[in-house]
Amino acid sequence: MWSYMKSAEPSVFTKTTADGVARVRKSKGKFAFLLESTMNEYIEQRKPCDTMKVGGNLDSKGYGVATPKGSALRNAVNLAVLKLNEQGLLDKLKNKWWYDKGECGSGGGDSKDKTSALSLSNVAGVFYILVGGLGLAMMVALIEFCYKSRAESKRMKLTKNTQNFKPAPATNTQNYATYREGYNVYGTESVKI
Repeated sequence: MWSYMKSAEPSVFTKTTADGVARVRKSKGKFAFLLESTMNEYIEQRKPCDTMKVGGNLDSKGYGVATPKGSALRNAVNLAVLKLNEQGLLDKLKNKWWYDKGECGSGGGDSKDKTSALSLSNVAGVFYILVGGLGLAMMVALIEFCYKSRAESKRMKLTKNTQNFKPAPATNTQNYATYREGYNVYGTESVKI
């Protein structure tokens, strides 16, 4: 990306922020300007209101209040800022002074900064998919159960029929082998004609 940006003609780099913003406004959406988020939000709220922030921030940096080393105010200021942040007062003040008082009206600003509760209608689609998937799974399980039950009943009928089948006994119970064994008991010499 760096080599592409470096070799591009005309150059994609600008000397000042004002030059970059002017180039974005003239390009009609063909040029993007990478800018620090606070300055980007400020410019977004200035007329002619034709710029916007695309995507999220690349990183997040906070601001601090400096006190002399070992100052007793350090902990008190830290706790007060944390308390205001937890109560959401800092976000309210930012919206009041940054967006509500901006030149582009209160409609500006990053939608991620404005928190709103989700209602059931916002997430109903997820539940529809969940219930539909559950119904489909139940139908497949029922069909599989019926198919396997039918196959098992057929198998059981075949097994029962095979167990009831008994072959008829042979009419001649004495076979040639037993006759021959009886003949050999007396030997071939015993019978002389």
